[in-house]
Amino acid sequence: TPPATTTPPATEVEKYCTLTIRCDTILDNWDDLNPNKAGFVPGDGVILPAVTVSFHDGETVFDVLKRACNTYGIQIEYSWTPIYNSYYIEGINYLYEKDCGDQSGWMYKVNGWFPNYGCSAYTLQGEETIVWCYTCEGLGADVGGGW
Repeated sequence: TPPATTTPPATEVEKYCTLTIRCDTILDNWDDLNPNKAGFVPGDGVILPAVTVSFHDGETVFDVLKRACNTYGIQIEYSWTPIYNSYYIEGINYLYEKDCGDQSGWMYKVNGWFPNYGCSAYTLQGEETIVWCYTCEGLGADVGGGW
């Protein structure tokens, strides 16, 4: 019997995307902001300027966000939402849903598009531009989502 052969593992090519985290909409809605949260809003509304993040096959928008927040020391809180089979981003940099009005919270867009599913359900391919943005009104109307 011939000896068993094994296929050498394929060399995985590292992939990259760009990630930004911003809350500049709060600057236009300052009167609605919970006063205890004012210290968490950067003067220009940018929590994380565009950075390049590497990832591996099968990773999601959630994986990249979590890793970047860990790398750059940005607070993040999330929970698993079974009905959507995805993680829900509750807060970034201590800014949470409804901290700046009843319709406020975090949304993400990839290449300018707001997916209608959770961030851990969006598998990355490479070269994406991801923006996490804090919306204050219209469930995203002020950040280009407008649902």
